[in-house]
Amino acid sequence: MKEVLVFKTSINSKRQVKVLKPDLNKLIANNGYWNFDLEDCDNILRVETQRVTATTITSLLKNHGFFCEELN
Repeated sequence: MKEVLVFKTSINSKRQVKVLKPDLNKLIANNGYWNFDLEDCDNILRVETQRVTATTITSLLKNHGFFCEELN
């Protein structure tokens, strides 16, 4: 069963999403889905996955220099 993870981020442009796209695609692979809502005030990242943890996603964004915090 897929889990839905939601994050507040500092991503605020399509250019920044493009930088992250290869790594997010590799991480999420074929069994999930991700997208950003850049029109939301919290620049939401929504991830549907079966095997990736919130900590892994947060670490990925932080390693690229972005803020990322899971919302509950």
